[in-house]
Amino acid sequence: MRYRKLGSSDLEVSEISLGSWLTYSGGIEAEKTRACTEAAFDAGVNFFDTANVYGQGAAETAWGEILSARPRDSYILATKVYFPMSDDPADQGLSPAQIAKQIDASLTRLKTDYVDLYQAHRFDPAVPIEDTVEAFQKVLEQGKARYLGFSEWTPEQIQAAIDIAGPDLFVSSQPQYSMLWQAPEAEVFGLCAANGISQIVWSPLAQGVLTGKYKPGQPVPEGSRFASADMAVSQDLVYSDATLEAVQRLVPIAEEAGMSMPTLALAWILRRTEVASAITGASRPEQVHSNAAASGVELSDDLLSAVDQALGDAPVTEPTLAPGAQAGITHR
Repeated sequence: MRYRKLGSSDLEVSEISLGSWLTYSGGIEAEKTRACTEAAFDAGVNFFDTANVYGQGAAETAWGEILSARPRDSYILATKVYFPMSDDPADQGLSPAQIAKQIDASLTRLKTDYVDLYQAHRFDPAVPIEDTVEAFQKVLEQGKARYLGFSEWTPEQIQAAIDIAGPDLFVSSQPQYSMLWQAPEAEVFGLCAANGISQIVWSPLAQGVLTGKYKPGQPVPEGSRFASADMAVSQDLVYSDATLEAVQRLVPIAEEAGMSMPTLALAWILRRTEVASAITGASRPEQVHSNAAASGVELSDDLLSAVDQALGDAPVTEPTLAPGAQAGITHR
C-alpha cells in the first residue's frame, strides 16, 4: 500500500481507503463489517471514512466497537455532518448548534476523543457561511477534530469559505469521481489543488458498475449491491445501458493489461495527483484485498488512451450538483 499526504495536513492516508456508506450502515451484518475492517488493516489501509447519517449512526457505532480495540494512532478516522438525523426538521444542516451537537454524538458513537477529519457532508445555504466556518473552527479549537474537509461543494462555495478563513481551513474535498463520473475534473480539482486541498473520492467503482459484473440487458446478479434495496439508493447516477455498454468495452482492455476491472478503475483514479485516496466499499474481505491491489499500479499513456476511447461519451464530464447538494451562499 502506498500513502499520500492529505492536503496541507500532516496526515499520510492510504491510496485506497475503506468507506461505510451503504454497507456498514445496515447493508451487511456486523461480523462481515468486522471482517472487512480487519482485512483493511491487513492490506495496509489506514484511512476509514464514515458519516453520522449512515444508518442514522449505525455505521459510526459499528466502527466505534471495532476500531476502539486498536491503538488510536494506528488509523485515520473521518466522519461528516449535514444530513437529517431524525424527524425533527431542525436536526440537520450546518448551523453552529447542529455542528456542536453532532460532533459530540459522533465521537460518542465512535468511542474516541477526536476524529482526524471532520467534513461538511454538503453545503448549507440556509446558514450564513461565516457561522458555519466559525462553528467548524471551534471544533478544531476544542480538539474534537484535527482537520476539516467538505463533500460536494460547488467552486463558488469552496472559494467563499477560503475567502473568509484562508486556504488552510480545509484539507480535503470529497466528490464523486470515477471513470463514469468525471465531473470534478472540470473545476473542483484545479481550485482545490491551488489551495492545498486534496481529493478523497467516493464511488470510485461507480457503486460496483466498474467491476463489470452488471451486464447490459440482464437482471442484476443476486447478492450484488443493486440487488439490495438498502444499497441501491443512488443507482440512477451511474447505472444505464450506455454506461454498462461502455464498461463492457473496458473489460478486454483490463484483461490485455493483466489486471482486474477494479484495479484498472482504481488505478485510473489514482493517476491524478490531486487525489489522495479512493474511498472503496466492501461487503466481503476479498473485495478489500482486491481493491487494495490497485495501489501503486501505474497506467501507460497508451492504456489511458484506450480507456478514453472505450468510454466514449458515457461519462458525466460537466459540473453537476450531487444528490442532496444545493447551489447558493448566504452571508451574515
